[in-house]
Amino acid sequence: MQEAKARFSEVVRRAKEEGPQHVTVHGREEVVVIGADEFRRLAGERSGQALVEAMRTAPSRSASIDQPRLRMPVRDVDL
Repeated sequence: MQEAKARFSEVVRRAKEEGPQHVTVHGREEVVVIGADEFRRLAGERSGQALVEAMRTAPSRSASIDQPRLRMPVRDVDL
């Protein structure tokens, strides 16, 4: 970790150009630094499209979800 602190800009550059950079503390791997593009690829798109597709292909698409709404308790808040 000491080396990573001293050479942080190099670690970032190498993560972008060469791929994930493993950082160790006392010889134990603790974190991995990756480029933003790689992070976005791994994290996936957060558009909700997967949920829409799952609902669209669900076997019970025709089931009714008209359940009576439960009233939730509400309290006043002084701001």
